[in-house]
Amino acid sequence: MGTIKIGLVGCGGRGGGAVANALQNAATKEVKLIAVADALKHRVDSLARLLVQNYPEQVDLPEERRFAGLDCCEQILTTDCDVILLCEPPGFRPRHFKAVVDSGKHVFAEKPVAVDSPGVRMFIESNAQAKQNKQIVLVGHHLRFETKHIEPIQMLHDGVIGDLLYTRVFFNTGGIWNRPRQEGMTEMQFQVNNWYHFNWLSGDHIVEQHVHDIDVMNWFMGDQHPVEANGMGGRARRERHTSEIFDYHSVEYTFANGVRGFSYCRQIPGCWDSFSEHAYGTKGHLDIDGHGTARLYVQGEEPRVWRRDTIGHQVEMDVLFDSIVHGKEFNNGDMGASATMTAILGRMATYSGKVVRWEDAMNSQLDTFPTDLAWDAAPGPKPDANGNYPCAVPGETAAW
Repeated sequence: MGTIKIGLVGCGGRGGGAVANALQNAATKEVKLIAVADALKHRVDSLARLLVQNYPEQVDLPEERRFAGLDCCEQILTTDCDVILLCEPPGFRPRHFKAVVDSGKHVFAEKPVAVDSPGVRMFIESNAQAKQNKQIVLVGHHLRFETKHIEPIQMLHDGVIGDLLYTRVFFNTGGIWNRPRQEGMTEMQFQVNNWYHFNWLSGDHIVEQHVHDIDVMNWFMGDQHPVEANGMGGRARRERHTSEIFDYHSVEYTFANGVRGFSYCRQIPGCWDSFSEHAYGTKGHLDIDGHGTARLYVQGEEPRVWRRDTIGHQVEMDVLFDSIVHGKEFNNGDMGASATMTAILGRMATYSGKVVRWEDAMNSQLDTFPTDLAWDAAPGPKPDANGNYPCAVPGETAAW
């Protein structure tokens, strides 16, 4: 085939990283970025300048193929791109994914694939269509492409540490960015610019970030999802005039075979940090540092060690373009949807303080996406008279 034409939706840090990995993929150098899109024009132009400078032979971005606005995905689909990289805030992702699948193009979709149950169902339905059409779909769970995860987890599945007893997963970090409100900004502009802090855009950090580890928890379990969750969470440090999400979540997931998975995530500076996954069996245990080393311990044996010799963000793009070049079928969308829904289940439990079952969460009709998507429209969370945003209150907030 000829040159593979790439379009990028979402010009933030992950978008810039993903398109760099795509241009450097190991399968073919016959790739060219021909279109970029973002809700905000300054992000489009900033990333375009950087990419033209760094990849002058592989980037062709005239002004007419730099799209901005809340309808930027619709605009980029008017081009003749072969594959679209979806790296926008995840609240937009189910609708953008549906539009890309309907257009017949291949798609890379960053995790998570949605922020609420209706979005997950929309993604699953579109992914079924993509399978039928033999469109390639790759969801960006980069840990799935790293040897230090693949090999020891396969040994876990082979019974090396015995029967699995329980798992623990962590994504504890310091605080994140917050962009000041600029004079003249509409509420929609402020929230999109601060997308991480609003559930309709990010799903809270248990969904946006900790979904990596939650996916590994499901992977430990043979890619089974839990049947219920209970947990707790709250706010200790975030200011309510800038954010509606929690500072921390602690969730106990129960699987059909009775095994428990314990999930912890926190965004508070000055605390113990960890990005890691752990599995405990009757004969030993497995510890994996998310971006470091994996160690498998079996009673009476020397530990087996894997160092991070592959970078999943790059390998996933190698797989994506190898599939396109050689006409291979690839679709990990169902895995991505299951991980996202598991994270949403956990958020429902921490927000409500209730035990929430998978079936009830999956069938929830709570759709957080705005009914009117326009810069002068009002998104769901609205500040009160003091400028403070609403926040979930366990024991009072409905689970779904």
